[in-house]
Amino acid sequence: MAGKLAGIPIAMLGCDLREVDLAIALVGLGVDLRLVGYPKHGVLKKALHFQLANEAVRESRAVIAPMSNTDAAGVIHSRMDDSQGAPIDLAEVIPLIRAKTPVLIGVAKPVIRGLATQYGLVLLEMAEIDEIAILNSIPTAEGAIQVAMENTDFTLHDSHCLVLGLGRCGTTLVQDLVALGAKVTVGSRSGKDLARAVALNADPLLLADLHVRSDFDIIFNTIPAMVLPRAYLRLLEQQTLIIDIASGPGGTDFAAAEQLGITAIHALSLPGKVAPKTAGEILVRTIPHLLEKLLGEEQHDFER
Repeated sequence: MAGKLAGIPIAMLGCDLREVDLAIALVGLGVDLRLVGYPKHGVLKKALHFQLANEAVRESRAVIAPMSNTDAAGVIHSRMDDSQGAPIDLAEVIPLIRAKTPVLIGVAKPVIRGLATQYGLVLLEMAEIDEIAILNSIPTAEGAIQVAMENTDFTLHDSHCLVLGLGRCGTTLVQDLVALGAKVTVGSRSGKDLARAVALNADPLLLADLHVRSDFDIIFNTIPAMVLPRAYLRLLEQQTLIIDIASGPGGTDFAAAEQLGITAIHALSLPGKVAPKTAGEILVRTIPHLLEKLLGEEQHDFER
């Protein structure tokens, strides 16, 4: 069924199952879809497939990169075609995209942010859009709990858990852990977050006082800053499990954890790994409407 996006050229560069679902939905809306790194089966046969990203973005009015993001150098590694995983260098592609074009990505690394500003692109980090981020917190929290269960020999019920940060993911994670009967402490710098922790039946802990508490079975970090340095890790029992779900590079000194014999797992892109169907549905529910709004504004600016 054609919609407001019908006939509009949009490029999608790299994917996991989430973006495949989104691409299928966009084909159904009549989008002139240009794909790099996507499987060529089913509905996606109707899209244009390119080997080179620079060809796909030519004349495209929007560019969508994966929720799983790029590496630090701006390279996309996630793809599902038969090209044997050839990376897509988004940093090299950005200069070829016309100014004011919306570029959507999960979380932009600094190199991508800088280039988007330099070339006058409209950069949107999908993971920061409330409608997406709040819904994504559900599979993220469930995925973090799954990782915890796979790496412990005890139940979460009655275990001592520390959740660092009480943003979207932290809040959902605390709710789930409390529901499972865990004894949860929330660490935060924010007095408002600590008050909310009490309302969620968790114990509050000012982040500056973290050093006074080390009696945790599992630590979940959601803060994308160094909050678990070597100095604190040395206070932990060796059997303490750390699950860091903060965007790269995370908030844990992973090298120190390894040297100290502490298991620290950087669990990234959990929605796409543990619940790709649900995560794909979230993108299908939100991104087409966002594109309609963005491209409508773009057309309005052009006409002015």
